[in-house]
Amino acid sequence: MNRRIRNIESTLLSDNWYRLHKYRFDYQRNDGQWETQEREAYDRGNGATVLLYSPIKQTVILTRQFRLPTYINGNEEGFLIEACAGLLDQDNAEDCIRREAEEETGYRVDQIQKIFEAYMSPGSVTELVYFFVAQYCESMKVSEGGGLAHEQENIEVLELPFTDALAMIESGEIRDGKTIMLLQYLQLKGML
Repeated sequence: MNRRIRNIESTLLSDNWYRLHKYRFDYQRNDGQWETQEREAYDRGNGATVLLYSPIKQTVILTRQFRLPTYINGNEEGFLIEACAGLLDQDNAEDCIRREAEEETGYRVDQIQKIFEAYMSPGSVTELVYFFVAQYCESMKVSEGGGLAHEQENIEVLELPFTDALAMIESGEIRDGKTIMLLQYLQLKGML
């Protein structure tokens, strides 16, 4: 436990989709003084993301789907190009991302590599995201993907040349943080 934090009080503000809490706590500043702070934290659980790539074809598999929060924040069409991702629910990160890859992209990946973990919006969201990469080939394709209808997913699967995906970061066509991180990881490691 952090000795600079004490007297944490939590108030549930919403339990509609996920949980939103308001926290009140005492925090000891660097100068030793204690002050009371209040913060809201949104708990939606932890997640995982994977970038499927083909060293032979020099391509990556991405998805395109409507994201309401981006739409209400100025993304005119509301669509984002992203790496496959999902919430862990009751699974571990590796099982989750295998399931999500098959549901969203149609590829059943066997060998996945965990590369790191990251908090994506630590000022207000509790979620920790587990990042993976996995090679794919046509023999791994078991369906067209697109997500699950009962989860109201309507996902377009994109196979793009790796160089095009990198250029789409610079042009602003790819603006999803996790996807940018994964593409740059492949580039930095010389994997494509």
